[in-house]
Amino acid sequence: MVEGAGEPLVRLQRHGEGGHVAELILDRPSAMNAVSTQMAEAIAEATRELAADDQVRCVVLTSTHERAFCVGADLKERASFSDADLVRQRPIARRAYGGVLDLPMPVIAAVDGFALGGGLELALACDVIVCGDGALVGLPEVSVGVIPGGGGTQLLVRRVGWSRASRLIFSAAKVSAQEAYDLGVVDELVPSGTARDAALGLATTIGANSPVGLRNAKKAMRLGGDAGLAAGLEIEDACWRATAFSGDRIEGVRAFAEKRPPQWPGQ
Repeated sequence: MVEGAGEPLVRLQRHGEGGHVAELILDRPSAMNAVSTQMAEAIAEATRELAADDQVRCVVLTSTHERAFCVGADLKERASFSDADLVRQRPIARRAYGGVLDLPMPVIAAVDGFALGGGLELALACDVIVCGDGALVGLPEVSVGVIPGGGGTQLLVRRVGWSRASRLIFSAAKVSAQEAYDLGVVDELVPSGTARDAALGLATTIGANSPVGLRNAKKAMRLGGDAGLAAGLEIEDACWRATAFSGDRIEGVRAFAEKRPPQWPGQ
């Protein structure tokens, strides 16, 4: 945990027996979770810890702020930056957003309130976005003279297609949760204030499954998503083999035959 100005910035909390669901909590309420340099460092540190934890089967990205998931980059901090400062800060920011994107297990974003700029990019780096129906989302970077830099130009296109992503990014539009859902930006719409509970419930369901299977399924999907079909099928085959000859497969078949819940060895 990295602290700044008396705030924890980011916290980790484990849920359920075995701690198989991990909650990555954005906790800079004084700034609506605006991503400062220190907060970016905290996110990168937390994701490194999660990536190395074999006990974690699913991660939920949440916020402690009632009205904001994350409002993006800390523009007050950025206003004081020289060009040299911005150059130095860039790798830190990339490690934060890349840390979420590269987590090897499934990741769910629980979005309530504002998810703007880098805040929406953090959510887009997740595999599933659960969104409260009162949320407001968007990538407004071009309206302040920059472009999305946390993966937004790439991840939004992959989610919704070129033309829909172009409309949102070029117009700097901030859209309602309903419109975001209709466009395919977010995956599940729930009553305002319940996104965290819904996401943790989904994570619990996911976390009951084989950890080896979950990680290899994500790996196959991620690596194969931009490959041609033939190459994608080879990627899938390699990930299938890595799972089929694991202890999890042996336990899964045995538990099915014995009509009992599996006790996954995770290897």
